[in-house]
Amino acid sequence: MPHVLNGMRIGARTGVVATLGAAQTLAWASSYYLPAMLAASMARDLGVSVPTVFGAFSIALVVSALLGPYAGRAIDRWGGRPVLMGTSLLFAAGLASLAAAQGPISLFAAWMLIGIGMGAGLYEAAFSALVRLYGHDSRSAITGITLLAGFASTVGWPLSTLLEAQFGWRGACLAWVALHVVLGLPLNASLPKVIAPGASQDGGEGALGAASTDHGTAPPARLVAGLLAFVFAATWFISTAMAAHLPRLLQAGGATLGMAVAVGALVGPAQVAGRLLEFGFLRRVHPVLSARIAALAHPVGAAALLMAGAPVAALFGILHGAGNSILTIAKGTLPLVLFGPHGYGERQGLLMVPARIAQAFAPLAFGLCLDRWGAGALWLSAVLGLAAFGALLVLPSGATARQ
Repeated sequence: MPHVLNGMRIGARTGVVATLGAAQTLAWASSYYLPAMLAASMARDLGVSVPTVFGAFSIALVVSALLGPYAGRAIDRWGGRPVLMGTSLLFAAGLASLAAAQGPISLFAAWMLIGIGMGAGLYEAAFSALVRLYGHDSRSAITGITLLAGFASTVGWPLSTLLEAQFGWRGACLAWVALHVVLGLPLNASLPKVIAPGASQDGGEGALGAASTDHGTAPPARLVAGLLAFVFAATWFISTAMAAHLPRLLQAGGATLGMAVAVGALVGPAQVAGRLLEFGFLRRVHPVLSARIAALAHPVGAAALLMAGAPVAALFGILHGAGNSILTIAKGTLPLVLFGPHGYGERQGLLMVPARIAQAFAPLAFGLCLDRWGAGALWLSAVLGLAAFGALLVLPSGATARQ
């Protein structure tokens, strides 16, 4: 009988991971990955520049950063189901507003509404929902949804392109609206209800409460929180900068356009491989150790590219993709293992505020560096990656820290 019950629990958790992973794929594909395919058409139709469209997208990221702690607090108390159901409707309303936009004011307003959905409906909210359900035993579930939602660009970019070709960019936005209503909302509604409202307190220490490990050797809790916030900001800056500028960066390093496109195509499979590695071998080690390994991947690849140029471009793409994918998981697991599950959602939202803001300005900042220094702009991302690694060295990696 215990084996049967364990099998039922594993099956139920697998269903939750599959459901939430599918909903996250839809959420990412229709928000974060939308401008790459539709920005040019939006700009042309609305009479604005393409940078203006991406500026509106950056504002959405800032809005999502500011909203994150409040959404996390709601999930701590009520669970992920009602919050994520609400974000399905927010995404639908924002995308419908975007389809109806007639100029820059309505464009920015629509993206701000989408930003509210992003602040309460992307990975941080999904991680918080899992922790609210499973507590300390959430690492494999977090890895599972990132593995599934890692295909968001693979699904979203071709689908947005196909929809635009058939119905125009406004019709593509409305198609995403329909998908949120007929697919995203039911998926999020099928998530388990929490038994009772959860306590938002965390041992009297506040949202960034005490972290402790064996023998009192852990650094002070607020130092741990500050280091985590820096690691997340640095790695999200690198990730977003590479997503926006990787082909141009590789060409500046001597690669042909065809080679740059081919290397860019390697990043996605490398990310999947990194998440499979985390799900398999690295699940046996402490999350801080796996994060340290992952943080070194981009600097090592950058050093190779700076020294050897185009012949090692593929190695750079693979290392960056694999490291970035493991760090995405670490954003969910590190706060859990260092602080515990109480108040996880609000804490996660607070820790990610600097990361979301860094993400919002990464394309512009790294683009300016690329214009000025060419491939030498890699020094910036490499140094940031090494700084993140250094910060991770300070974090405790022994027994699980609890509040």
